[in-house]
Amino acid sequence: MSTEDKAKATAKNVEGKAQEAIGNVTGDPEQQAKGKAKQTEAEARHAVEDVKDNAKKAID
Repeated sequence: MSTEDKAKATAKNVEGKAQEAIGNVTGDPEQQAKGKAKQTEAEARHAVEDVKDNAKKAID
């Protein structure tokens, strides 16, 4: 996983957690859902990059 892609995925995860927390505090289910969606997107990005890394290692 490139450092830049990893940083972007981590930032998206942190952003999602913050948004979910704001939704929890304000009682806004839409914000909670959007925050969880961002976290899921970040997990998917990490998974894709892990597959790329493993494929590259297998080729090398």
